[in-house]
Formats: sequence, structure tokens, C-alpha cells
Amino acid sequence: MNLNKRDLPFSQLWNISFGFFGVQIAYSLQSANISRIFATLGADPHNLSYFWILPPLMGMVVQPIVGVMSDKTWTKLGRRVPYLLIGSIISVIVMCLLPNAGSFKLAVSAAMIFGLIALMLLDTSINMAMQPFKMMVGDMVNEKQKGKAYSIQSFLCNAGSLVGYLFPIIFTWIGISNVADSGVVPDSVIYSFYVGAAILIGCVLYTIFKVKEMPPKEYAEFHGIEDAPETKKSTNVFQLLAKAPSAFWSVGLVQFFSWAAFMYMWTYTNAGIAETVWNTTDVKSAAYQEAGNWVGVVFAIQAIGSVIWALVIPQFKSYKMAYFVSLILGAIGFISTMFIHDQYLLFVPYLLIGCAWAAILALPFTLLTNALKGNNMGAYLGLFNGTICLPQIVAAVLGGIIFKNIAMESSIAMLGIAGALLVLGAFSVFIIKDKKTID
Repeated sequence: MNLNKRDLPFSQLWNISFGFFGVQIAYSLQSANISRIFATLGADPHNLSYFWILPPLMGMVVQPIVGVMSDKTWTKLGRRVPYLLIGSIISVIVMCLLPNAGSFKLAVSAAMIFGLIALMLLDTSINMAMQPFKMMVGDMVNEKQKGKAYSIQSFLCNAGSLVGYLFPIIFTWIGISNVADSGVVPDSVIYSFYVGAAILIGCVLYTIFKVKEMPPKEYAEFHGIEDAPETKKSTNVFQLLAKAPSAFWSVGLVQFFSWAAFMYMWTYTNAGIAETVWNTTDVKSAAYQEAGNWVGVVFAIQAIGSVIWALVIPQFKSYKMAYFVSLILGAIGFISTMFIHDQYLLFVPYLLIGCAWAAILALPFTLLTNALKGNNMGAYLGLFNGTICLPQIVAAVLGGIIFKNIAMESSIAMLGIAGALLVLGAFSVFIIKDKKTID
């Protein structure tokens, strides 16, 4: 049998990525609630973006390491699975600690330090758990099915986001308190993290028990490698970057503008809609916490828009046009939030933002993995994560300056700036030199 031509059944494609559902719940809880948690602990809104430096910084360090190391790891558990399991276990522990940063009767500065350390550990472990799913698709799925496999991963990603984003407001609806003493995170958020942790480990264990990774010889045959992959040979990251396909760099430019835009969405949506819809900037008020719950709702709407748009993307004749249109729709969504003062009308822009998110999740990895050979798949995917992390770090570092001098201390104006960044990303799509069309 020619392994290069082998197609996997839908069930196996699903099983490879199912654990991503749980990991994404954890990631969405983090992304939707970090600003809320640190604002509640007492963070200055001028410095809020700086708290977002840690997550992408840890991702930029951890994911290449996981990629390079897992390329050389061949165990009875598998190649990528050991890293997936360790990352998930650490994530579960830290998810039970982070939202309690204000509950240990610590001074404000101590609570903030505790929260920062917990955030660093959480994002490190989430990155460690997330990257193996992308790598397993590259490892086990042929070029013909990769688009489908990453679409399944995108669906599970958005489904996990939907669940994670809605947890706080669901817990509030069933009677769990959404307010707390000054400096303490509400129980609705704390319980959301607890339940998310339980789902995370359950989903990851499902994938671990259902998926068997290829042994070295089978992997070599599948990818057309002459010899079985090396387990001891050192990997020179700089040489890999020098030999990276053009898709690595051209898609990376689009990624830069795209992820900077979404960094500002995650950082400023809570304060932005509190400012324009609830007419408050007081983080201690019930209205601000209500706006915090609504962030979960609009982010869930974004996830729904992403799921719907993921079905539309294959109807385009080229990846580039699908990419361009998706980012332009997202830009329109971001900019329009500046002019909306009704909480339900916010559904429209966040549906449009979901279109951009669908493209960002699926198209870059499809373009890249189709341009790669199997030898250093994990290393390249880990390095490519730099095109996700670096723009977030840059955006976070510059966030306070932009907030003060360009946005004039308006959080909602920062979402308009996010829209402008997506426009730049959309036009950068035309630099990509990819001639393949969507099947």
C-alpha cells in the first residue's frame, strides 16, 4: 500500500483534533477574562496591554522548543502525545489557581504578581498542549486532506471558544454571583475556569486513547523521506529559517497585522463596550462586570460567525481571495464597534470579526504545511508560531502608547485601530506566492 496516497476516515480526522476542543476552552477563558481579572485586581487601564505580553512571549519560546524536541521524540505513547499530556495536566492545575489570585487575602501588588506567575504558567502549558494538535495533522494527514483536517480543527477550536466564552454568563444566569468584594474575581469567572479545566483534561485523554501516531519507519515512508527521522541529530534553527519556503515569510506578514489586531480585541473589548454600551469606566461597578459577561457573549457570536464562514471559505476559487475578503470583513466589524451603543447590535460586527478569525485559523497552516516536507514539520510549525506571538508582543508593548496618544484613552478607539491593522493585513495577502486553489 502506498502510504502517501492513503486517506483517513472522517472519524480519525476528528479524533486527531478532538482534544483541541478542550484546549480551546481553556484558551478562550484566558483570552476573554485576563483583562477583566487584572482590572479587578487593580491594574491601571493605561498599563492593561502590558499584562498581555506574557502569553505570546511564552508561546514564542515554548512552541518552537516543543516542535524541535517532539520531532526527535519517539516513545510508546507517541511522538507529540507526551508533550500534549504534560501541557494539559499543568493547564488544569493553573486554571484552578489563576482566577483565585484575589481570593488569598494578599496585598494588591502580591495578588498581581501571583496572577502574573499563574498567567505565565497557564499560557506556557496551553501552548505546550495546543501545538501537538497542529503537528499531528501535519504528521498524519496527506496533502489532499490537510485542508479538511485543519477545517475540522478550526470547527472544534471555535466550538470550544463558544463554550468557554459563554461560561461566565451561563453561571450568572443560574444564580452564581457575578460580583465580589473589591479586588476579588467573581465566582462566575472562577467556576468557569474550574469546569473548563475538567473538560480540557477529558477531551485530551480522548484524543490520546483514540489516536496512534506513526512509528519512525512508517512516518518516513508516508512523507517520502529516504531514512527514518533522526532522533539525535541537532537542529539548527537559523539554518531552518534560512531554508524556509517563501510561504513561511509571506503568510507571516499577514499574520503580523492579523494577530496584532486580535490582541487589541482581547485587551480592550471589555473596557470598550463598558464605555460605549454601559457608560462606565469603573471596574468595581456591577455594570463593568455585566459588560465583562457580555464580552463572553459577543466573543461567542464571533465564534459562531467563524464556524459559518468556515463553510463559505471553500467556495472561493483561491486561498488568497478567501483570505483577503475574510480580513476585510473583519476590519469592517472592528471599525463599526465604535459607532454601536446597543449590546445586541454588537452581534453584527462580531459576526464579521468571526469571518477574519475563521481564515486566520485555517488558511495559514494549510498554506504552510503544504509547502513543507516531513523532516522538520514540528520545528517549522513551532517557528511559525513566532508569526503569531511576535505581533502580539509588539502590540502589547505599544498598546499603552497608542491608547494614550492615538486612541486618546478610549478603549473603543483601540478596536478601530484593530480594524485598520486588518486592512493592512488584507492587502498584504497579495504578496503571498501561492498558486494553489481550493479543491
